[in-house]
Amino acid sequence: MRDPYEVREDTILAPPLTFRRRLRFLGPGFILSASIVGSGELIATTRLGAEAGWVTLWVILVSCLVKVAVQLEFGKQAICSGQTTMQALNGLPGPRLGTVNWSIWTWLVLMSIKLLQVGGIVGGTALVVHIVLPQVPLELTCFVVAIAVSLIIFRGAYAPIERLSLVMIALFTMLTLASVVAVQFTPFRFSGADLLSGLALQLPPEAVLVAIGAFGITGVGGDEIMAYNYWILEKGYGRYCGPRQDSDVWAKRARGWIRVMTLDAILSMVLYTLMTVAFYMLGAAILHAQALLPEGMALIEILSQLYTQSLGPWAGALFLAGAFVVLFSTLFGALALWTRLFTDAFGQIGWLDFRDIGQRHRAIALLAWIIPLLWTVVFLLVRLPTLMVLIGGMAGTGILLIVVFATVHFRYRQLPARLQPSRQYDAVLWLSIFAIILVAVYGGYQAFA
Repeated sequence: MRDPYEVREDTILAPPLTFRRRLRFLGPGFILSASIVGSGELIATTRLGAEAGWVTLWVILVSCLVKVAVQLEFGKQAICSGQTTMQALNGLPGPRLGTVNWSIWTWLVLMSIKLLQVGGIVGGTALVVHIVLPQVPLELTCFVVAIAVSLIIFRGAYAPIERLSLVMIALFTMLTLASVVAVQFTPFRFSGADLLSGLALQLPPEAVLVAIGAFGITGVGGDEIMAYNYWILEKGYGRYCGPRQDSDVWAKRARGWIRVMTLDAILSMVLYTLMTVAFYMLGAAILHAQALLPEGMALIEILSQLYTQSLGPWAGALFLAGAFVVLFSTLFGALALWTRLFTDAFGQIGWLDFRDIGQRHRAIALLAWIIPLLWTVVFLLVRLPTLMVLIGGMAGTGILLIVVFATVHFRYRQLPARLQPSRQYDAVLWLSIFAIILVAVYGGYQAFA
């Protein structure tokens, strides 16, 4: 078996030159989309819409649009160097504990908090199943969900993850957009004025913490950006680019594969932005109008009104099917990226050799069973899925700060001179960086003021 992380001269492939041919090499961004939608869109986004109404629509749009430039810098680092995320982070400036950079240790602490977030997704998924099969104890349902996602991921192969992601994205996109259209034929219909009011850059004090949590969890988050490198490398962009060389030939080839990656990131951004806005609109139109907040063990029953109030009572079953697809897609997407991130981090600590394909596969397989069990235990101890997801979103904002620091280093210390971007691109990148820092600082101030 050829190691997808091994970059050699005989793995070089000329990049596609036409839009149509580039479409054949897309995929990494859509895996991220599948892992994003369940926690960010179905839970955090609808909660923000339910609590604040239309006024914070701009927060969701900024959250989805502003992080892509940062994501692209991580992708460039992977394509140009062939390094995994944790290998790249271990080369950042700053203090070290042993042989490991501060950024990796900080990431490990923040990811322990994000156990709450994905534990909330396990709980939400189990609640969906429990509504359909109330005779089955919720605790048992949680463990069945955990085992199911482990069975999908433990083999560690890229292609099945990509295919399943695309199928689930197609399903929940159709279901949710149908609900947005249908709500216009109900008493909860919204107007153009409602949408415009959401673009006025207002942020009610009572919605600040929910907005910060939503910012950290909607769109592509810090851990998804970190995971993007693995999907890029496993898809083959790094192998096809070949070993880094100081030559025009290599630079031309690198630019070609960076264009493919950019198309992948932008198209997936359009998709998850569309989905995020759709969920927000449903939350603002239906739940806010009724003063309903999706929280606690009633989370799924309240969220079901997004469908039943727009499509009719018959759509309750449709919502449960859609909710299961959305939440389960987040679980398998999250587990796929968590197993790679932690295996890579443990390799940097010295517990294994990530570049040894046998050791890597065994570690991914073992973590694919351990991590879902941890998510399940955390949920059963807390049993507040919405709160768990929002707390995880705040930890995700902290991870974004690590990502921002790394992005600046990659852009100005690691990017080859032959691949320097335009001033316009740099302006967009710094807009992204400042937006992430501003939200993190403001959220911290509001949380502890």
